[in-house]
Amino acid sequence: MAVSFQSPSLMGAGIGRRCDLRAPTYCYGAKGFPSFLPKEVENIRDPFARRLAQRIERLPVEVGFSDSCIMSSCVKPLIHCDEASPLLLLHSFDSSCLEWRCAYPLLEHAGMEAWAVDILGWGFSNLERHPPCCVSSKRQHLYQLWKSHIKRPVILVGPSLGAAAAIDFCVNHPEAVEKLVLINACVYAEGTGNLARLPKIVAYAGVSLLKSIPLRLYANLTAFHGVPFRTSYDWTNVGRLHCLLPWWNDATVSFMNSGGYNVISQIKEVRQKVLIIYGEYDRIVSNRLAVRLHCELPNAILRQVPDTGHLPHVDKPKAVVKLMEDFIRKDH
Repeated sequence: MAVSFQSPSLMGAGIGRRCDLRAPTYCYGAKGFPSFLPKEVENIRDPFARRLAQRIERLPVEVGFSDSCIMSSCVKPLIHCDEASPLLLLHSFDSSCLEWRCAYPLLEHAGMEAWAVDILGWGFSNLERHPPCCVSSKRQHLYQLWKSHIKRPVILVGPSLGAAAAIDFCVNHPEAVEKLVLINACVYAEGTGNLARLPKIVAYAGVSLLKSIPLRLYANLTAFHGVPFRTSYDWTNVGRLHCLLPWWNDATVSFMNSGGYNVISQIKEVRQKVLIIYGEYDRIVSNRLAVRLHCELPNAILRQVPDTGHLPHVDKPKAVVKLMEDFIRKDH
């Protein structure tokens, strides 16, 4: 059914959008969650995470490095807007589309068509055939997902290491990207470094530690600013949910042994307009690197989100969505 839809937050700017409202196609299991999610999803308390988890589905994606389609996890938009570019939301290192649990409802309320996708090797895609999860495979998988299911230039959003994935994708497939949004961008690391040379037995031991609750809880306490311990513990369970899938260890070792992302030389090749967002109290990526990135990108603006840490789209979603709206609206 076609309707005329105006976002309440955009009506003052006089932006009308012709949109299609799509009926959801995701399937519920016995407990209201897709059956392919680990059963531990039922223990999550965060209502935003629970609601978004119920909308995760798998789409077939054909790639050249696998004999069969990869059933790829994502959250599809309920709104299709022909007159505006869709958002393609990536996530940070070893995370999932659930990272957008707080911001996604706000984006939809603003009338934006948003795809929250899982990068190959992370999230909830079916990887039982153990495809390679190197940078080039991640890029090809994302491109084929875009080509098969989105089919229009997107506003590509990448937080943390997802910013490196976004830059890598943008430089290799510029026709697919209209604009970039980078959030606390981790783009100056030179890959996985010495970890790429670890013997496999040591690498597997390392990734087992990576998914442990104590290490994940520490990472959460570091990533967020002023979040209560109980909330951090629940968010730890959200953030490690995908690690409970049987192929996660193999996929993570594959990425680590491949050398990881090194996009330093690609930064100046980005020609799209870029919004750089950084949290005032980020303890993982120095704010100085946000300033450096702003200087090196040919066409970028820099904006700070006060009183937040490394993942402002999780704990300050209204501020992040407002910055994204203003950036998108600028040329309309």
